Amino acid sequence: MDDVDRALVHALHIDGRAPFSRVAEVLDVSPQTVTRRYRRLRREAGLRVVGLADHGRSGHTQWVVRLSTTPAAARPLAHSLARRADTSWVKLTSGGTEIFAMVHAPDATSPPLLHDVPRRSGITAVSAHCVLHTYLGGPAAWHGRLQTLDPGQRELLRPALPPAVAGPPRLTEGDHALIDALRHDGRAPHADLAAVTGWSQATVARRLADLRARGALFFDVEIDASAYGVTTQALLWMAVAPGDLDRVATALAGHHELATVIATTGSTNLLACALCSGPADLHRYLVHRLGALDGVRTLETAPVHATLKAAGHLPADGTRLARTGWAGA
Repeated sequence: MDDVDRALVHALHIDGRAPFSRVAEVLDVSPQTVTRRYRRLRREAGLRVVGLADHGRSGHTQWVVRLSTTPAAARPLAHSLARRADTSWVKLTSGGTEIFAMVHAPDATSPPLLHDVPRRSGITAVSAHCVLHTYLGGPAAWHGRLQTLDPGQRELLRPALPPAVAGPPRLTEGDHALIDALRHDGRAPHADLAAVTGWSQATVARRLADLRARGALFFDVEIDASAYGVTTQALLWMAVAPGDLDRVATALAGHHELATVIATTGSTNLLACALCSGPADLHRYLVHRLGALDGVRTLETAPVHATLKAAGHLPADGTRLARTGWAGA
């Protein structure tokens, strides 16, 4: 990736639906260049934009599910989980003997996935952790992708949205259909979204703007982190003293090596995802940066072997998956 590639990815983080003509103007290149770069990065690095619900504002609950399996069962089960509509960020970890997944439930009750798990052979242990708070992730992207554009360029790309109405939005059936379609393609044309929802294109445009203004909908960018020099990814399971949790999590959210930081229920109450240039870089981070924080009682490091599903639905067109770290789901 060169500076134009990095600037394009940064621009899409600011506004995933920005017309390429506007991106080209801000980057001072031609629209043809932006289109060509986007297609190449999509083909070679899994680049795509996906629209996602902010679960904190939609009333839904997220769960972190961790499955220990026999080596033979791990990959088929992980692929099965990746095909489910209620999962995101399905990863094989710990040498391929564990599966990590984010699972979405319509309310605070346990997700349907947990009722299906006991029927599967090859599973040796299951743990589920409810996500209580997101410190980094979701609309807040990994810092490593956001270093290219200057403040003036960022402001030019920021979408013009209507004033947000106070109070949480009430999502309709059409809203859920709209967001589900955007999980496949965040840049889908209004005509395609109108066909999915049964609305007019004008209604689609108006509802998109309203949901974005309220913070109920945001756009994320999936791309293989190896394009940024990341070759080692690890999940960090931490137990932090309750009185230190907010301080430690806030500090971790400012670390450029981390792509997500979330507070959860369970025997470990803080989870992060580290993206590093190699094992030695991960070791330096754990020892010198994370290790310098008071309040972390225990730390378990689970290396990520493969990411089978990222934030959006599985690509339907056969393009490769983004294998990188987790911007949030």
